[in-house]
Order: sequence, then C-alpha cells, then structure tokens
Amino acid sequence: MIIVFVAYIVILIGIVAYSARRSKTNDDFVLGGKKISGFSLALSERATGESAWLLLGLTGIAYSEGMAAIWVALGCVTGILFLWTFLAEPLQKLTSETGALTVPGLFSKKFKGTQRSFGIISSVIIIFFFVLYIAAQFSGAGKIFNDTFSINPFWGMVIGSALVTIYTMLGGFITVVATDAFQAVLMVVTCVVLPIVALGIAATYNIHIAETIANASYFVPLNNASVKQVTGGLLVLNGMSWAFGYTGQPQLLTRMMAMRSKKETRQSRWLAVSWTLLAYIGAFMIGIIGYKLVQAGALGAAAANVAGDAEKIMPAMVMTLLNPILAGILLSGAVSAMMSTASSQLMVVSSSMTEDFYMHVTKRKIKERRMLMLNKILTLVVGLVGFLLAIVMEDTVYGLVSYAWSGIGASFGPAIVLLIFWKKLSRAGVFASLITGTLSAVIWRTWLLEPTGISERLASYLLALFMAVLFSLIFPEKIPNVTGQKAGFK
Repeated sequence: MIIVFVAYIVILIGIVAYSARRSKTNDDFVLGGKKISGFSLALSERATGESAWLLLGLTGIAYSEGMAAIWVALGCVTGILFLWTFLAEPLQKLTSETGALTVPGLFSKKFKGTQRSFGIISSVIIIFFFVLYIAAQFSGAGKIFNDTFSINPFWGMVIGSALVTIYTMLGGFITVVATDAFQAVLMVVTCVVLPIVALGIAATYNIHIAETIANASYFVPLNNASVKQVTGGLLVLNGMSWAFGYTGQPQLLTRMMAMRSKKETRQSRWLAVSWTLLAYIGAFMIGIIGYKLVQAGALGAAAANVAGDAEKIMPAMVMTLLNPILAGILLSGAVSAMMSTASSQLMVVSSSMTEDFYMHVTKRKIKERRMLMLNKILTLVVGLVGFLLAIVMEDTVYGLVSYAWSGIGASFGPAIVLLIFWKKLSRAGVFASLITGTLSAVIWRTWLLEPTGISERLASYLLALFMAVLFSLIFPEKIPNVTGQKAGFK
C-alpha cells in the first residue's frame, strides 16, 4: 500500500514538473492564459469543488444521519447542475469581453471606478473564509494519514500541506489544473469501486442494503442530537441550501472563466455532470453501507476509530475491506480530494491578494516577473497560515467547509447571479451582497443557528440576495453599462 502511495506521489511530481514549464507569465499563473483544454478544466472544477468534504465530510454525514443526509447530497448536485447549465457559458463570455482574471475583477470591469473598493473588500472576504477552508483540507489530510499509515495527525497535516503548497507555488493555475485532472480520476474511481466492493461484503453478512434504504426515514436522522433536533421540512431546506453556495465560489467560477470558447464549455458540461453523479452516489453509499458494516462487526477494530469520528468511515472501510494495492489506489484518491481543493484555494487567495488588493492599494505598476514572484511568495504564506489554523481548530471537516462555503457563497453568489441575469444590478447592490453575505454568515452561525435551527447557508444567502436587489433599486446606476450590453446579458 505504501509503494502504491509513493507511486502516486511520483506521478504527481512528474505532472507538476511538466506543467510548471508552461506557466511563464503572471496571466498564466493566475488564470492559465487560455492554454488549458475544456475537459481538463471540467475535471479540475469537479475535483476542486468536492475536496475532503466529499470523501470524508459527506460519507461521515451519511454514516451518522442515514438516509436523512440525502438532502445534503441532492443540494450539492442541484447546485453543480445549475452552475454548469446556466452560469458557465455567460461567465466564459463575460471573461472574454472584459479580460478579468478574478471573480472580483468581473464586478470592477462592469462598474468603472470600483476597482479599488471592490478589490479590497473582496480580497478581505476571500482571505478570511478561504483560510478556514484550506485549514479544513489540511485537517482532512491529517485524518487520512493517521488512519492509513498510523502517522500522527500533526505530521499528516505537515505532509499534506507541504505537498500542496509547494506544487501550487511552482506552477500556479496551470499546475493546479493539471494535477486536479489526474486527481479527479482517482476520486471518482474511489467513489465507484469502494461501494461496489462494500456491497459484495455486505451480502456475505446478510445485509440487504436495498431493504435498508427502502425502510429508512428520510426526514429524521439516525443521530438526531447531532443536528440540534432539526427534522422534517427544515431538514430538507438546510440540506438543499448547499446548492446556493455553488454560485459564488471563486475557485469554481474561475474554471468557467478560463474556458477558451462557448463550444468547449458546452462539451465540458457533460463530463462535469457525469462525474458529479458517479461521485455523489458513490460517496453517499459509502456512508450508508459503512454504518451497516460497523453494526455487523465487519470492520473489526477499525470500528473503534469511527465511533469517535464518523468522518473516518471511508479510510476504515478501505483499510479493512480491500487488498493493499487497491487500498493504496483508493487512499490516493482520498488524499487527492484534499490536495485538489486546497491548491485551488491557495491560488484564489494569493491571486486575490495581488490582483484585487495589492495593486489597488499601492496603485503602482509592477513588472511581470516581480508580480509573478509576489504571487508565489503569498501562496507559501497562505499555505503556512492554513496549516497553523488546522492545528489549533477542533471543528470537523464538514463544519469548517459548511462555514466557509456559507460565507463565500452568500457574499459573491447573489452578486454573480444578478450580474448575469438582472440588468438593474448596481454597484450598491454588489456592495450590499458582499457585506451582507459576510456579516450574516458570521452572525447567524455564532448566535442564531441553534435557536432557529436554520442553516447559515440558507439564511445568509437569502438575506444577501434581498439586500442586493433592494440597494440596486434604491441606488440604481446612472450611466448605462456598455460592457454588459455588448456581452449580451439581460
């Protein structure tokens, strides 16, 4: 198993070494310089979108809550389908028209004179929430290395964070997408192979999964206390609210922005959708089958680890049920889930700090090579901060991702959707979306989540959307937006 994992690392290093040579300019480092194929971008977007959340977070939720967790999976799938069906093509077209390199840059290009204000506030939001997101991925790496190689979680986080930070720093966006494409294949193989093997083993214990699914409750979790007594319709709303966040995640939207043509975007959509269906069905079934196997005593001593942390069910199943070679391949898929997302988030944070913050605060023109070096240094610094947070924070991968997802999605999501579909969006509306989304996510999570039972993912997004529309109507744009009209948006 160790040999297979080492081979995975060697292949990863080879991909990094090859792809890093193509990253020659700052545009290449930040958004790929239109050098990347649509299929690679689609695989990268999916690998980036799911992270340790899919193979640790979702499997853990399915294990602890049973079929009631299906609403979380459906919410995510709905968000992904909406993203690729309705937002991908307009984003590609708008990027071609404006030449924007970042998501905040899309707003600045539309509303002239807002580069500095939008850039600064957007970068502060991205830095705050994404550092938490990166910490969640590094925490996931610690769990995987601990369960598979009995490595202390601290050293597992050191290995995972060092690998990700170094290869991201070397080649930027091009390297991240190249490694993501490879890792996306490993992730989906894990989500397909492990449930099939687990189903066969469950049959030997006379466990009838189809009967279990048919008789399960979809509105009352197995461990009801873990979700603060939320059941019924509120459980459905909270789960489905994951869909909202997809509209505002910069690490995903930049993949659509980097597409070279409308035709390539459409072709890539089918690959992304197929990957999503396979991966989500598989990850969800890992948690469901894993619960029954633990009850039947099929996981032996490994069940003790799962009892203390449901997010360890996937590594426990791999270590117990599979031969070492296959286990090594599938565990590489789990590590890939963490690395692909963490690398993309490192890219988003470092590029936002340079393109949206530093350049607008200093108002100085910087030489190409110096800007490239600055991006690389900031990538290293952000990776270090994320690692330090992963050490001190005790929240689960699911909890950290949910918080960061809510904040980023509610801040940028309403503004992006309105930018594309509503011609009356004004700069005041964008400010309202960014500020309301950020503050409401923090306030709701801290003080209102437990009393109301309503997820911050749902509350903060709807509040930000309402305020964006309200402020756009109260403070409309006085000058017609020529750029938006040329781009063909409503």
